[in-house]
Amino acid sequence: MKIEMTLAIEAYPIAGRFVISRGAKTEARVVTATLRAGDACGRGECVPYARYGESVESVAAAIEAVRGAIEAGADRAALQRLLPAGAARNAVDCAMWDLEAKLSGKRAFAAAGFARLSPLVTAYTLSVGTPEEMRAAAVKAADRPLLKIKLAGEGDEERLAAVRAGAPHARLIVDANEAWREETLVAQLAACARFDVALVEQPLPAGRDEMLASIARPIPICADESAHETASLDALRGRYDAVNIKLDKTGGLTEAMAMAEAARRMGFEIMAGCMVGTSLAMAPASFIGQMATFVDLDGPLLLARDREPGLVYEGSTMMPPPAALWG
Repeated sequence: MKIEMTLAIEAYPIAGRFVISRGAKTEARVVTATLRAGDACGRGECVPYARYGESVESVAAAIEAVRGAIEAGADRAALQRLLPAGAARNAVDCAMWDLEAKLSGKRAFAAAGFARLSPLVTAYTLSVGTPEEMRAAAVKAADRPLLKIKLAGEGDEERLAAVRAGAPHARLIVDANEAWREETLVAQLAACARFDVALVEQPLPAGRDEMLASIARPIPICADESAHETASLDALRGRYDAVNIKLDKTGGLTEAMAMAEAARRMGFEIMAGCMVGTSLAMAPASFIGQMATFVDLDGPLLLARDREPGLVYEGSTMMPPPAALWG
């Protein structure tokens, strides 16, 4: 089948700033791939991540390098060989899922093996800041059932205390984004336990997380930067209790579904995660959310402006994606 592909680099403003241990940003820059076959059109969005050496320019160039094969009709299986795991493959893979749904008249969730999609309760992310700033943010978000707290290392116990004071009834996840160190890890986990944290995400730098296998873990530990695709799971045994599956890391929904199934077989809990992107990126990720213990698909809630049409969020409850958006 002859396919016509177009690429677009787009920017969506963030409401305020999004701040983690590695830095801050005020907009989400995304690459959108659109595949057309006759009157049918499929779209996919990716969010390049500098942590993995990606930019919107490098991702667009990687996709352009395989344009010929894609427009000649390469399918999702072939795409896994054409591009490595990462944001570039994600945009095209999700566009292929969407196009397949449009051509077949069968919703993508049915093709993925789901009878239906259930609404999901997503975490809502609080950026790292001073304890006073984080308490104020927690007060504003106190009615949300699940908060994800970005931490940065030194001063994190004070940040946690401030958030817990501001949102005394919310369930908490903390995400250190690799900012903690071996010499303080045990004390930081103990502090999290005191503040009734449900999950700690990526406390130590990827590649320097051996200590996690030799300590008591009072709280489940989730791999993010250490977990990319199915092949990465085996090395996480004994160190982590859960894995954060993001389509921009796995290189699309196809590999993300395979990784989720493998993770469950290996006894890992699953977090469905995201970069800060629009509803177009969250829609396919909602499939992983159906299999997840923790859902973190709040990207559109952090934006000042989303795509139209977008996902419907009722508070922190994310409704299944409409066909007009994706799938």
